[in-house]
Amino acid sequence: MAGIYRRRARRLFAYWRSEQRTLRQGFVALLISSGGDLLAGLALASMSNRLALLPGLLVLIPAAIGMRGNIFGALGSRLGTGIHAGLFDVSRGRRDFVPQNVYASFVLTLATSLFLGVIARIASAAFGYRSISVWDFVVISILGGVLGSLVVGSATVAVSILSYRRGWDLDSVSAPLVTAIGDTCTLPALWAASFLVIRPGAGSGSHVVTLVVGILAGGACLVAITRGLLTDLPLARRIIRESMVVLFVAGSIDILAGTAIESRAQDFFLRFPALLVLLPAFLEDTGALGGILSSRLSSKLHMGVIEPRRLPQPLAFLDASLNFLFAISVFTLVALSAQVISVATGQRSPGVLDMLLVSLFAGFLATIISSAIAYYGAVASYRFGWDPDNFGIPLVTSMMDLAGTLCLILGTVLFVGAVHG
Repeated sequence: MAGIYRRRARRLFAYWRSEQRTLRQGFVALLISSGGDLLAGLALASMSNRLALLPGLLVLIPAAIGMRGNIFGALGSRLGTGIHAGLFDVSRGRRDFVPQNVYASFVLTLATSLFLGVIARIASAAFGYRSISVWDFVVISILGGVLGSLVVGSATVAVSILSYRRGWDLDSVSAPLVTAIGDTCTLPALWAASFLVIRPGAGSGSHVVTLVVGILAGGACLVAITRGLLTDLPLARRIIRESMVVLFVAGSIDILAGTAIESRAQDFFLRFPALLVLLPAFLEDTGALGGILSSRLSSKLHMGVIEPRRLPQPLAFLDASLNFLFAISVFTLVALSAQVISVATGQRSPGVLDMLLVSLFAGFLATIISSAIAYYGAVASYRFGWDPDNFGIPLVTSMMDLAGTLCLILGTVLFVGAVHG
């Protein structure tokens, strides 16, 4: 028995040595991702006054942030598969591989932004939270989503071109970088869009402006969605039709994550704003780790390296083991960095030890969950004849927004509530 474990350990270490390049690239990407996410967390903590003026907006924020990662993480995954399959080419022809992917992502941005604005208002009412109107949600969601997506989409294509030309592993680089850029850009975009919404109690004439802007923006989204579903571009049409439903499901899950945060806002997140600084980095790193695994598994399924089995093959387990190496450094880093940033900016914290315990406990629990979701999501979509690149990233990141939120809340209750309760 001891000999079996020694052989398995040698095989594991040999696989890690063979993947040193992937580990280096993934660590760098995750470090950059964590840095950007911590800036996003600081921005979120700084938005507390705006959140107080616009009740219910916190319900929308995780979904709006997560959707950028869902859409453009999936775009990066598809482009990574295109590089492996020899389909990728730096061209501008309307029917070429990259332009069709970009067009589909733009249509999906408009569709999901409109959907999130409506569903956020429904969720706020269903859970009994006081909130802004549906037109306020729609305006913030669409305009903030478009502004953020312009930056994130351009960055995703730029990273894919660099990976193509320099031989990087896009599957390991794209998910962390895209989520970090999405976080960093989406919160300022939402904050800017929120100034088009008049706070409750303002004159009725001000709300007419919001209503008109909301109707125009919503109408433009509906036109773009219709044209996208009926486009003569076969690849773009397939991406839009396959992705829209799963993105709507993903957005609904993200909205539930927002309601979970809203339910604990007064107990923990507003009481200790350092946890708000930690929140985006933690959630996006759990999603990024799942995204890395999902991208790697999708590429291996496409190339026939692994089979879509009910029980993962050894190679799939070895791929999953890389995420736990990433998790050790990533969740330690984000906890320490969030503590330093909070102290430097005067945000109240439960203490460095509690921050570490919360982050590491919740992070490892979330990594176990994300690995399972990444594998079975890729396998299920492949078995149904769908493209795993269209389903894997949105499924993992949205599920991890909810699961990661619950893991973080559990860790906070165990390590912060027990001491500071």
